Amino acid sequence: MCRHLGYLGPPLPLADLLLDPPHSLLEQTWAPRDMRGGGTVNVDGFGVGWYEDDAEPARYRGSVPMWTDTAFDGLARRQRAGAVLAAVRSATTGMPVVATACAPFAAERWLFSHNGVVAGWPESLAKAAAELDVVDLMTLDAPTDSAVLWALLRHRLRRGADPAEAVAEVVGQVVRTRPESRMNLLLTDGRSLIATTWGHALSVRRTAESVAVSSEPFGEDESWTPVPDRHLVLADRREVRLAPLPEGERP
Repeated sequence: MCRHLGYLGPPLPLADLLLDPPHSLLEQTWAPRDMRGGGTVNVDGFGVGWYEDDAEPARYRGSVPMWTDTAFDGLARRQRAGAVLAAVRSATTGMPVVATACAPFAAERWLFSHNGVVAGWPESLAKAAAELDVVDLMTLDAPTDSAVLWALLRHRLRRGADPAEAVAEVVGQVVRTRPESRMNLLLTDGRSLIATTWGHALSVRRTAESVAVSSEPFGEDESWTPVPDRHLVLADRREVRLAPLPEGERP
């Protein structure tokens, strides 16, 4: 079911966040602790996005397991960043294993990840996708449920929607018809983190200088707090807020 994390705080080497801590995202590729809903490992690619100053984010994505990519290991030990979104992928059966199918997806200052699966794909997203511009559909990063979710969210953001409301709306649009979907979303613009829990785990860690959200806690710090299921998380370096997600009408 994939793993993802977001970080805002003092700049640090990507390796200090993703590769070297106990139970790091790297370790979660082969030894995840909580793969509810399917899968045993997260070896179908990975991706990392990071921000430097006020520029749009940079990205690195690959279709191989993170531990096999020696080029990324070298980059991660040189590159520093104070805002990061990263993910490792467990591909849903029938979806392609290519770099462009890996989070984070990107547009302007935004980075996005989806940890989970839309039940009944692709038919279950057909009605929602009909609201999108044809060009957006023709230029999806990959024919996957996560890429369509990103297109639906990006469509709202470009029309000026409040980001937290847009994330909640996309979750609601899916779970009104397929509530068994797993909809842990993660969105950042490098200044704030917006995340959801729907059918899968997420934890948050706040310190005096930083905030992190992660599918599974990592590092030696025991101050991680589990986020209740079916909640929205809004976090920046100053505060973390939780709000229940509306469950919508059942079909």
